[in-house]
Amino acid sequence: MARVLIGISSWADKSLMESGFYPEEIKTPAERLRYYSQNFPVAEIDSSYHHFPTRRDLDLWLGNAVEGFVFDVKAFSLFTHHPTPFNSLPGTIRDEFGPRIKAKGNVYLHHLPPEAVDSLWQGFVRTIETFRRAGKFGAALFQFPPWFHPDSKNFDYMAHVRERLSSYPVAVEFRFGAWLDEANRKKTLGFLKEHGMALVCVDEPQGFASSVAPIAEVTAPPGFVRFHGRNREAWGRKDVTADEKFRYLYEENELEEWVPRIRAMAHEADELHIIFKNKHADFPVRNARQLGRMLGAASGTLTI
Repeated sequence: MARVLIGISSWADKSLMESGFYPEEIKTPAERLRYYSQNFPVAEIDSSYHHFPTRRDLDLWLGNAVEGFVFDVKAFSLFTHHPTPFNSLPGTIRDEFGPRIKAKGNVYLHHLPPEAVDSLWQGFVRTIETFRRAGKFGAALFQFPPWFHPDSKNFDYMAHVRERLSSYPVAVEFRFGAWLDEANRKKTLGFLKEHGMALVCVDEPQGFASSVAPIAEVTAPPGFVRFHGRNREAWGRKDVTADEKFRYLYEENELEEWVPRIRAMAHEADELHIIFKNKHADFPVRNARQLGRMLGAASGTLTI
């Protein structure tokens, strides 16, 4: 029997807060998280992609989510080969290593001294260990960019990630379709299984170089599915906001496509995380509840 957790990618998204999902009397971040966690069993922490969580952040999240709630923590942008503003580095890193970091706009891992990179990884481990000690850690989510291609150096980098986080569940999402095309699918899935890393299965617009095939595979626990919406008109554009890009309300027949896939995945994993990232207004919570009803859940948690 697999435990299926259904939730959304950001409980504090501005358009969600303005949508009417939260009752009028709920006004503070703590109240919002408490309310959200009473309605859904899992959420992603998106802000950890942009900066390292502070002690105050951790206290807010762990102190206000109900018992049994699970957080999936996005890896810091630097760890996923995304350009990272110098000022997004932790202050301790900027203070100690700033003079040795030549790039002062956007930086990448190769701009940092090895000691700084080690320190960042150690800080990330401390963060997720805090969640694990509290019994509220799901997985570390590594969302790689479209320029992260299936070549030997990137397979080696993923093996390095696995080594750095050897004691923790790690989930990998690709944003370049070739990882799972006919030429590379077997190698990619085999690598993830061998290294105990979970493939993030996705539902997203197809027909772009970045489009990943909507396969349903469990390569390591927990199993993952993320719903990005199917807004083809905005998907490949760089001149739109995230709200515009992910603005999509799934129709019932589109979600029904995933019901047998999710049931099949449930036979391969003890736990599945189903995350809706179609973040516009209350679209993600509406679709999360809708899929839950299709799977037979009275709330966001079920066993199948």
